Amino acid sequence: MTATTTRPTTIRPTTTSSPAVTTSVATPDGPFTLVVAADGAVLASGWTDDVAELVALVHPSLRPADAEPVTEDDPAVSPAVGAVRAYYAGDVHAIDDVPVRQASGPYRAHAWDVLRTVEPGDPVTYTRYAELSGRPAAVRAAAGACAMNAAALFVPCHRVLRTDGSLGGYRYGLAVKRSLLDREREAAGDPPPSAV
Repeated sequence: MTATTTRPTTIRPTTTSSPAVTTSVATPDGPFTLVVAADGAVLASGWTDDVAELVALVHPSLRPADAEPVTEDDPAVSPAVGAVRAYYAGDVHAIDDVPVRQASGPYRAHAWDVLRTVEPGDPVTYTRYAELSGRPAAVRAAAGACAMNAAALFVPCHRVLRTDGSLGGYRYGLAVKRSLLDREREAAGDPPPSAV
């Protein structure tokens, strides 16, 4: 894997929680819900219609007290919604430029940035992900970064596999992970494997 483009990094928090809005988008993998800060940065996202479940994933320093439901064309969410729609229409790079705001320690924040450089159609193992993050021996820490990622799809933790190539775990289920990987592999021009 080689990173050929510069993508936005995770926006570091500068203040405590602020107002947020939420909306859901219908996708082939089920409802995809976004919790977005007023400035358009994704705080949390995933294949669920349970907003409270997503808000609970947001770091306490960023967690909104409430997320006001808005329509998909609301200016705060429309760029992220457009990216999700474009991703599912075949532009698997559409998610790359959407800003994300997450908080954690320095390693995890860096590891999330590294995830955004993993190319669609070219998943990595947890071991390789640890190497890319600069700490080859920190395989568990790399896996922990995936597990604590609140911004699914935009920070593509689905692109990390077990060392043996099997899917491993995924917060939104292995069927969604497989679907995303197959979609990205197809967009890259590779046929899906018979089974993993």
